[in-house]
Amino acid sequence: MKLNKNAIGSSFDDFLEEENILAQSDATAIKRVIAFEVEKSMEEEHITKTEMAKRMGTSRSSLTRLLDPLNNSITLATIETALAAIGKRVQIQIV
Repeated sequence: MKLNKNAIGSSFDDFLEEENILAQSDATAIKRVIAFEVEKSMEEEHITKTEMAKRMGTSRSSLTRLLDPLNNSITLATIETALAAIGKRVQIQIV
């Protein structure tokens, strides 16, 4: 699809902002990426959920919440712990 530079209108982000849901949409997208990347790394390294929870020092149910792409109630500390358990780290950029 070719972008028409002369088109009048707003972007999808503008629409989400007007509806007051841009921040929530961004948070959901970020959480989905985190869940996907952690689960992908676990699969690549053949780490079971039980082993991952053990490495994190947490329960399997807590790990399940982290891996749930729709659950946005995960703390930065939990994300950092999970990433450390698979040899990765979090990097945050404010733009």
